[in-house]
Amino acid sequence: MPGSPTNPVPRPSSPRTGKAAALLDTVLPRPRGSRLVRLYVGLYLFGAGGALLIAADLGSSPWDVLHQGLSRHTGLSVGTWSIIVGALLMLLWIPLRQRPGLGTISNVVVVGLSVDATLWWLPDPEAGGLGLRAAYLAAGIVVTAIATGCYIGARLGPGPRDGLMTGLAARGLSIRAARTGIEVSVVVFGFLLGGTVGVGTLAFALAIGPLAQVFIPRMRLREPE
Repeated sequence: MPGSPTNPVPRPSSPRTGKAAALLDTVLPRPRGSRLVRLYVGLYLFGAGGALLIAADLGSSPWDVLHQGLSRHTGLSVGTWSIIVGALLMLLWIPLRQRPGLGTISNVVVVGLSVDATLWWLPDPEAGGLGLRAAYLAAGIVVTAIATGCYIGARLGPGPRDGLMTGLAARGLSIRAARTGIEVSVVVFGFLLGGTVGVGTLAFALAIGPLAQVFIPRMRLREPE
């Protein structure tokens, strides 16, 4: 009899149940508010940190050296190339067996938009001279390291670039060694394409690994919220 204890009325299945739902929840989990805030604040800050380095004009971050070089050859903006490169980098996750998450997909889009938006409103440091440009440079490096810890700490999936770092770290390299090796390789390729390289690029490449190693464990969410 329908509805009896021995023959209960079947409940409508949830749209996110079963094997397909388990896969969907892995890639696009249902995060709570604080995680989303941490994720998107971190992604915006990451783009803002890159914009600070570009505006300082003392040498961009390694990835933005690449994006600038590509931009010079195509006319597309630095932020647009950040989105394109991020999407292409996810193909390199396959041999590292990295799984994308909401943070990964969001990173591909939000960071590029943040770079272009921040460059639009950021005051030109030229009026403040070398001192203000140096301040932009230092702030850009620190903000990028904090942002890395922030969005990785949200545990919603690393960005496409940081997925390479964490994937290599899972195979025996330290975060410092993995990040620094990636940044140095990218800046060489970007320079060959005509990207802007300077003292800021060197400072970023050498400092971001140690700073990321400091901030990532301190900003990681240890308990589900």
